[in-house]
Amino acid sequence: MPLSRTDSLQDIDFTLRRQFNKETFRPHQREIILAALSGKDVFVQAATSFGKSLCFQLPAVIDRGITIVISPLLSLMMNQVEALRAANIDARTLNSNTPMKERDYIYQDLATGHPLTRLLYVTPELCSGEHFRKRLKLVHEQKELARIAVDEAHCISEWGHDFRKDFKRLSWFRDTFPDVPIMCLTATANDIVRRDVLETLGLDRTPDKFRMFTMTAHRPNLHLEVRFTSDEANDRFDDFVTWLQGVYDRRGEEPRKSEIEAAGERINCVPGIIYTISRDECESLAAALRNDGIGARPFHAKLTKEAKKETLARWIADESGYSIIVATTAFGMGIDKDNVRFVVHWRMPKSFEGYYQEAGRAGRDGNASYCFLYYSREDRDRVYNMVMRDIPRDGGTGNKQARLESLSKLSAYCEDTNMCRHATICKYFGETQVPECDFACDWHKDPQGLKKRMNTGLASEEWISTQREEGGFDDYWSE
Repeated sequence: MPLSRTDSLQDIDFTLRRQFNKETFRPHQREIILAALSGKDVFVQAATSFGKSLCFQLPAVIDRGITIVISPLLSLMMNQVEALRAANIDARTLNSNTPMKERDYIYQDLATGHPLTRLLYVTPELCSGEHFRKRLKLVHEQKELARIAVDEAHCISEWGHDFRKDFKRLSWFRDTFPDVPIMCLTATANDIVRRDVLETLGLDRTPDKFRMFTMTAHRPNLHLEVRFTSDEANDRFDDFVTWLQGVYDRRGEEPRKSEIEAAGERINCVPGIIYTISRDECESLAAALRNDGIGARPFHAKLTKEAKKETLARWIADESGYSIIVATTAFGMGIDKDNVRFVVHWRMPKSFEGYYQEAGRAGRDGNASYCFLYYSREDRDRVYNMVMRDIPRDGGTGNKQARLESLSKLSAYCEDTNMCRHATICKYFGETQVPECDFACDWHKDPQGLKKRMNTGLASEEWISTQREEGGFDDYWSE
């Protein structure tokens, strides 16, 4: 039975402090959690910094029964489960990497019909299996299936940039358990994707028990910039090191130096993330930065679990030598580090949504942070070839069109010298109100200089066309 509003208010504030060690909610979190506790279906679209996971984690602690959390990313699931267990919340994950002993325990727990587990993180592929479905039916018969939470819900839509076929099969939950509330969450969905998600999950069938929360994509504390380069110039490394050294120099000047020392921080501790596309470049770039005396460490799928865990822990703790993570694109999902001061895209991402989501990992504490993307037309064509190579695996005409359009919009964003970066992002996600930009992008800061830098920094389209015809961009990076 849903809690009364008075009980809910008391319980969620107490639970926030006791279990999650937080004093206050971020804007709109309280309303979302109350809607969930009252038994509503909920759709949440909010920026990376919003704290979407709390919106299903906290109700799961209060609710009777188990919450099933569906996520496409193993690293995200494991990070969240580890954090929840550290907070004495019984959370577990069932996926291809789950040890047999733990797997047996989870299935036995579900088979009782009254599981002790509060949150169970699973992949969409697992949800298609009959063995898992039978266990959930047992739990539902005992009225212990509290909620279904679908994270990264844009993966449901063929029109999204990260479509997964198994997400489409999640319609089974509403068909089989029409009385169980569903919450879906994403940072990146336009109108078409939102409608597709609601229809697939059946949230449009009962409008009287549905709440939608869509927050602006605007992040006013992020300074957004595109830096133009080319294969011939090959100047990313020198440009970045010069920029970072300038940051260190300003932190070493009074009165900033005394403020930093009084706070117990180091002058050269400026936490950041550099995103690359390939593992090889991830390793070589981190090594080159260390050779220049900059504390950088690689992070990618081929590293051992122990190495990744140590690197992540030392980076989160701001330890010396671990200021910067050089990572492939999977890094950062669900990681709770508020003081990331910069995010750099060393290469052009594969989608507009990916760029926005990754850049959004900077400045989650609300303080000024810097995001810049190194853009070259050669990289644009290479990434286009990578996306075309990947599409046949996923299938779907709509998805092919959506992914190519997303990449095209990102390229246009990079080469746009006539509009605020923040305004372009908000417009892409369907917002009509133009956000205020307090000189927080390269266009507002220096529109004429921006045009000049683009004209002198990029290879000409004529030269690019010639190289394309000769197969010059058929080589991809090894992911």
